[in-house]
Amino acid sequence: MNLKRQQKGMTFVGLLIVGVVIVYSGVVLAQVAPTYIEYMAVQKAVQKAAAGTTVADVRNLFDKAAQIDDIRSIAGKDLTVGKAGDRVVVSFAYTREIHLAGPAHLVMKYEGQSK
Repeated sequence: MNLKRQQKGMTFVGLLIVGVVIVYSGVVLAQVAPTYIEYMAVQKAVQKAAAGTTVADVRNLFDKAAQIDDIRSIAGKDLTVGKAGDRVVVSFAYTREIHLAGPAHLVMKYEGQSK
């Protein structure tokens, strides 16, 4: 009886449950990481596009940068182009869905603007 009280640790079933949770978290992270990398590419492309002088020029510059960086979530037609003082401000907003299980999805909302 005294020996059982001194034993501490995790059972095999507990170890399996923790392992499944860690693996599933890794799978979700592996799906989220590319969307964040694409967001950073969109941010960089928007900065390049802000050098344009007209709305059509800005969208064309973005589409060229998007083609190079393989951006598929947003296109030049989805950008909002405006002026703040004497500079062009380009803003964007889009969502990405990641299927988790059954009807559950993780919705990532990305937005930003040029500086």
